[in-house]
Amino acid sequence: LQKNLLYVVTVTLISCAVWWICGVPGFHQPYIDLIRKNGLVSCSWIGLGILSSVGLGFGLHTFLLYLGPFIAQVTVAAYVCQSLDFPEPPYPNQVICPDFHGNGTDIVKQASVTIWGIMSKARNFLLKVRWEALCWGAGTALGELPPYFMAKAARISGEEPDDEEYREYMAYVKAIEKGTKPSLMKRMKLRVEAFMTGLIDKVGFFGILICASIPNPLFDLAGITCGYLLIPFWTFFGATLIGKAIIKMHLQMFAVVLAFSDQHLKVFLHYMGDIPFLGAPLQMSLRNFFENQKMKLRSRQISQSSDTLQQVFSILIGVMFAYFVLSIINSLAQRWHKRLCTAERKKLL
Repeated sequence: LQKNLLYVVTVTLISCAVWWICGVPGFHQPYIDLIRKNGLVSCSWIGLGILSSVGLGFGLHTFLLYLGPFIAQVTVAAYVCQSLDFPEPPYPNQVICPDFHGNGTDIVKQASVTIWGIMSKARNFLLKVRWEALCWGAGTALGELPPYFMAKAARISGEEPDDEEYREYMAYVKAIEKGTKPSLMKRMKLRVEAFMTGLIDKVGFFGILICASIPNPLFDLAGITCGYLLIPFWTFFGATLIGKAIIKMHLQMFAVVLAFSDQHLKVFLHYMGDIPFLGAPLQMSLRNFFENQKMKLRSRQISQSSDTLQQVFSILIGVMFAYFVLSIINSLAQRWHKRLCTAERKKLL
């Protein structure tokens, strides 16, 4: 009790000191504002990464909803503006071209924007996209911790938790022990799971690193496997953080930048017209969309109203999050009902 009281008092004093420093005017306030702004942005991307790992109820990915479009927007704007020095504000909420005055330095700076320039210029791109990508990747690594802790606690206590993924993993272990032959799809899934389990069990840190570095919808099983095998926390989390936040995130970032670079985008739109029936209308719609975006970037006008596509996208995201919240409430209600039924059965026995 004394140790906990000392901990609470220490945390309270530190919190009060930080709050007082943030409120007192002085030369440090610009730095406080910068930390507050970047901290909120970083926490929002970490939260989106956590949501991506725990799932949005029906498997939609926050990379496709937020981070991917953000990287694509910056990439398209970099080629249109031939610069990454977007004015702040309105960046990152909106991207507009900087106001160049036509001197030689600006022309040289504009001519240097390429795929490799976007990926390698840390002084520009690190602050534009890479930090958001790293925060999102760190969030996905944090989202893998609940299955790990749940499986580890279940293995130590000997009690089976009320979790569907854990029950699937235990059914997989029992199927291997019995040597049963399930269906073709089940066998394919079991082979992938067996490969991941063997890789993690035999290789350890580097096995987890390989599984985390490859886009893998079955990585939740890796967290359960590590917890079930009682792999140390820092071995699991360190490999997962490096694999997801550094290796896999740079692969995904490079893929988006490559796909939305100017030359590849033109080739994609050209060949889209060869698709039967839907090719020509889609080609025309996408060309008009990108031309409108380029005109907005060049005009340097901050749009006050969203277009129809943005409104539809916002409504879709709102519906998805509402469904996610309802699915959580429904799942909690079902688990509570199951606990009540189990308790009633024990009383009758």
